[in-house]
Amino acid sequence: MREAIGPPLRAAALITFITGLVFLLVNPPSFGGLGDLLSLLVGALAIVLVTAWVTVALIGKEEPEPEFQRRVDRSEALASLPPPDQPPSEFDELVMQALDDLPERFREVLERTPVTVSARGHEHRAYGHYVGGTIARDIYPDRIVIYQDTLERDFGHDPELLRAQVERTVRHELAHHLGWDERGVRDLGL
Repeated sequence: MREAIGPPLRAAALITFITGLVFLLVNPPSFGGLGDLLSLLVGALAIVLVTAWVTVALIGKEEPEPEFQRRVDRSEALASLPPPDQPPSEFDELVMQALDDLPERFREVLERTPVTVSARGHEHRAYGHYVGGTIARDIYPDRIVIYQDTLERDFGHDPELLRAQVERTVRHELAHHLGWDERGVRDLGL
């Protein structure tokens, strides 16, 4: 039920906020009386509440601890298996090349951090994913996941473009491992 009425209510709240803000800017209140002061306070409160709501909406949902632990346990179980009998795929080779092309210091940082290839990028709407507590706050097991399905979907039409995007994704997730947040990683050009 919440999913059905949530988006229309959010849209109505946003339209109400924008209309009130425009009204406030077009006809600003004076400090001539209690009504004008109350109007100014209500407008300020609305701005604070909507800003807080937008901030929370942009942060997104945190992965539940059981789901995170399930992912860690599965990754560790898969990592303990012997290597597959089949040779690496072309995409695996792209990821390995991107890792080999990293400067020596960064390769050393990744010696104990598994880098895996997954076909579940469409579920996360991402090209890659870093799971862990960063190198500075090492409270979770670290993992870097490169999503083959979304990378090949968006860049597979051009092998050079795919290679460049795989390299960029590996570097992007490595930057998260080193402690940069999403904005900091974007500022690095990744």
